[in-house]
Amino acid sequence: MVVGAGLAGLSAATRLAAAGCDVQVLEGAGHVGGRLATDRIDGFLVDRGFQVLNTGYPRVADLDLAALELGWFLTGARIWVDGRSSAVVDPRSRPLSLPRTATAPIGSLREKAALAAFSLRAGYLPVPRLLAAPERTAAEALQRAGLGGAVLERFLRPFLAGVLLEDRLETSSRYLDLLWRSFVRGRIGLPARGMQSVGEQLADRLPAGALHLRCHVTEVTGEGVQTGAGRITADAVVVATDPTTAAELLPGVTAAAPRQVTTHLHVLPGSPWDEPLLVLGRPGGQLVNSAVLTDAQPRYGPDGRALVASSTLGPTREADVREEVARAHGVAATDLEHLTSVTVPRAQPAAAPPLQLRRPVDLGHGLFVCGDHRDTPSIQGAMAGGARAARAVLHRLRPAADSGPTLAR
Repeated sequence: MVVGAGLAGLSAATRLAAAGCDVQVLEGAGHVGGRLATDRIDGFLVDRGFQVLNTGYPRVADLDLAALELGWFLTGARIWVDGRSSAVVDPRSRPLSLPRTATAPIGSLREKAALAAFSLRAGYLPVPRLLAAPERTAAEALQRAGLGGAVLERFLRPFLAGVLLEDRLETSSRYLDLLWRSFVRGRIGLPARGMQSVGEQLADRLPAGALHLRCHVTEVTGEGVQTGAGRITADAVVVATDPTTAAELLPGVTAAAPRQVTTHLHVLPGSPWDEPLLVLGRPGGQLVNSAVLTDAQPRYGPDGRALVASSTLGPTREADVREEVARAHGVAATDLEHLTSVTVPRAQPAAAPPLQLRRPVDLGHGLFVCGDHRDTPSIQGAMAGGARAARAVLHRLRPAADSGPTLAR
């Protein structure tokens, strides 16, 4: 029995089903995907917060990327300095961008060289060597790498704040290394049918009748679960819920998701840009970032108009950031048509030092737990945690079979 149909639960359930287990997945919401949820408003696709799929995550290999029909952002970002916008683009993806990136006002040539060295180290050193490095906060690690001053305040801090959902960079330097590695090695995309389609693709691999939506679980043991419809027995129970619910269902498990984000969605008659690039917030402002989603994935819009997503850390009103959103894209505030705003109060677990990678998933007595709160706060962490939980369940139920090809993944 798998409680929760987010990416962690679906990753566990699909592996268990592929190994021949009778798997039932119970989900309290009316959709799969957990925090990856997508609505359609006035013909526009609206994700629950500004979310993207990073193909640099190792567990993304479990997905059929071609079927998701991804649209791509360029690797990099746009910044504003002294009233002018400048693009910082990875020259590997756009070689002709090298001259303008080299002259972008994100710091001295020495700082730009330090950024390149930091990227090479994170991107290509073996992971065990990255994890063996002394652990600090992200801010301390960046300073020690020569990435202070302008490159930090104009580029790295706002860029990372949009991913980590915290702008003091108190996150573990080890998680920063793993995160930056994924950006160096992957691309950033949006599925044609919204981020929820990632979870839906995994759910489609379950056997018919294995998924039960709007099924609320109130109690779990290693022998089954209690739902509103009664008790269901099982040989093993995997709790793959959000951190707060996991802590409520499993005494002794401590988990929380303190990071939050508010995303304001606006519509423009057309895109003000000719490239799909993230626009970073300016120092002192409320915006972390803003992006024209339809530049990367035109199918997020119904008719050629531009859909803009702008994020802040914590709750803000649309009126509080409207002028800032307009300045980020060089348009008039009156050009912006407010579509909706979404606040996600428990968007993500923290990853402060000491980073606890691969926290135990086997709680004993037939109970298991997984989710990004047991690994890293990301799509990668959720899917990797689900895979670990599936291996642990199979090891308990079939100790002699846990070296097969299915489990190796």
